Amino acid sequence: MDPVARDRRRALALAVPALAVFAAFWLLPMARLVQVGASGPDGIAAYFAVVTNANYFRSLASTVALSAGVSVVTLALSLITGIFLQRNRFSGRDVLISLMTLPLAFPGVVVGFLVILLVGRQGLAGDVTTRLFDEKVVLAYGMAGLFIGYLYFSIPRVILTIMASVEKLDPALEEAARSLGASTWQVLRDVILPALTPAIISSGAICFATSMGAFGTAFTLATQINVLPLTIYNEFTNYANFSMAASLSIVLGIITWAALAAARSLAGAGVAAAG
Repeated sequence: MDPVARDRRRALALAVPALAVFAAFWLLPMARLVQVGASGPDGIAAYFAVVTNANYFRSLASTVALSAGVSVVTLALSLITGIFLQRNRFSGRDVLISLMTLPLAFPGVVVGFLVILLVGRQGLAGDVTTRLFDEKVVLAYGMAGLFIGYLYFSIPRVILTIMASVEKLDPALEEAARSLGASTWQVLRDVILPALTPAIISSGAICFATSMGAFGTAFTLATQINVLPLTIYNEFTNYANFSMAASLSIVLGIITWAALAAARSLAGAGVAAAG
C-alpha cells in the first residue's frame, strides 16, 4: 500500500473517535437546541426576543454589565496582587497562595451561602453596621451581593494566571529600562503591562464568560436578581417555555463565544507584538 494512503487511513482512523465525541456531545445537542429555539409560536423571531422584549433585554443588559464590572475589578485587584506575590518572598507566602485558591474548590451554591453569611440579613457585616451605626447593611440579595460572590471565585483564577505570566518576564528588559532612567511607574507602564497584556486579555475574557454563565451563586441569592441564566431557568422550569429558554441560551452562548473569540484574537496580536 502507498505510504501516503496508509498515513491518511491511519489519520482518519484516529480522527473517527474525536469526531464521534464532537458530534455526540456538541454538534447534536447544539443542533437540537437551535431547533427547539425556533419551534415556538414566534418561530425564528424568538432569537430576537432578547432585544424586543423589555424583560429579556433588561436581564441581558444586567448580565453583561455585571460580568464586565466583575472582570474589570478582578483584573485590577489580581494584577496588583499577582505581581506582588510573584516578585516578593516572605514567610507564609506559599500558605497564603494556597488559601487564596480555596474558592476554586467551592461550587456556586456554597459561594452564595458565604455571601449570605457575610452581607446577608444575619451576616457579619449587618451585625457590625448595626452596632456602629444602628442600621443593618444587607447586600446579599441584590446585584451587589452577586458582584461580591463573582469576585470571590474570579480573583483566585486570575491571580494564578497573572503570577504565571509574571514569572516568565525577562528581568533584563526591566533592568535596561531602569538603566535608561525609567522610573518604577514607567517600567510598569512601558515594560511590564505590555508584556502581560495577552494574559490580562485572556484571563479577563474567561472571567467575563464565567460570570455570564454562572448559575449556582445567582440561584442562591436570587431574591432581587435578574440575570440571564436565572431567566432561562425560570422559562423552562416555571413557565415550561422551552423554545424561549433555548433561544435565550443560544443568545447567551453567542455573546460569550464572541467575547472569547475577540480575546483570542487580541491576545494573539499582543503575543506577536511582545515578541
